[in-house]
Amino acid sequence: MIHTMLKKFAIGACAVAVSMFAYGNSVFATDLTVYTAVEAEDLKKYAAKFNESYPDINIKWVRDSTGVVTAKLLAEKNNPQADVVWGLAATSLMLLKAEGMTEGYAPAGVDKLDKKFVDSANPPHWTGMDAWIASVCVNTVEAEAKGLPMPTSWKDLTKPVYAGHVVMPNPNSSGTGFLDVSSWLQMFGEGGGWDFMDGLHKNIAWYTHSGSKPCKQAASGETPIGISFAFRGAKSKAKGAPLEIIIPSEGVGWDMEATAIMKGTKKLAAAKKLVDFTITKEANMMYNKGYAVVAYPGVAKPVKHFPAGILDAMIDNKFEWAAVNRDRILKEWQTRYDSKSEPKK
Repeated sequence: MIHTMLKKFAIGACAVAVSMFAYGNSVFATDLTVYTAVEAEDLKKYAAKFNESYPDINIKWVRDSTGVVTAKLLAEKNNPQADVVWGLAATSLMLLKAEGMTEGYAPAGVDKLDKKFVDSANPPHWTGMDAWIASVCVNTVEAEAKGLPMPTSWKDLTKPVYAGHVVMPNPNSSGTGFLDVSSWLQMFGEGGGWDFMDGLHKNIAWYTHSGSKPCKQAASGETPIGISFAFRGAKSKAKGAPLEIIIPSEGVGWDMEATAIMKGTKKLAAAKKLVDFTITKEANMMYNKGYAVVAYPGVAKPVKHFPAGILDAMIDNKFEWAAVNRDRILKEWQTRYDSKSEPKK
């Protein structure tokens, strides 16, 4: 009898202890609201890798394309909802910094990063993760069926033969779209850049609200040609899509995914832990699974199907100029070309 009672007590005590442990974890865990434009399929593994080191911090993702996330952050300027931004274009974070919306913080080990991936302020307001690079995805099966020659340059895409066969991202929604437009204005000059886009617009079937979507649509055969970024092309090609990833001869634009703490966060200690993690060698090894260029020197290994020679084709991108002129460029683009944008969902 006594033995049975003791056994029941022990089982009950154990159950209480387990429930208290679980309760304690839920009570004492910190929820961090993190805004991001990272590819949706990567978010789970990013959070899981972070939680291996910090199991007491829960990431609550708010994910959309770069332009949408940037607009949301700006709209929330006087009532910020995000604690951290992890994975947004550096040009967007430069804009937020100029608006006084980011918190200066030098994460542990920041001196180990390539300097071009770190804000020049002291302390820095953002730190880079990786670079994503413009490219053209061509579905070889669809191109052959439609009698389309393989383009080798940006200006090739303005030729009449490509009319109705090209898709690209809307720069107001997509960071990839903006890096395309801002790089063309740098490559061809302001006048020449808009002239080029006038010609390209004649051949555009539609503008998407996602930077990866044009390449996904090329991969599935919805369009023969999608202006996108090399990582997405390599990823689709690895899954068997009949894609050729073209590096236009004039050069390619690029931007950095970067991280920042939002000013006014009430969870600054947890936010700093997250930012500390984002620049580690371990985190950069994770980024390198999809991006050939990462912030931590010596980490990057070749990415399967990533086009050879693309690093040499990266233009000397004037990020500060792009950030300062972003609003003007987007308004001009909207006026000229938005009529072909697909409906927003």
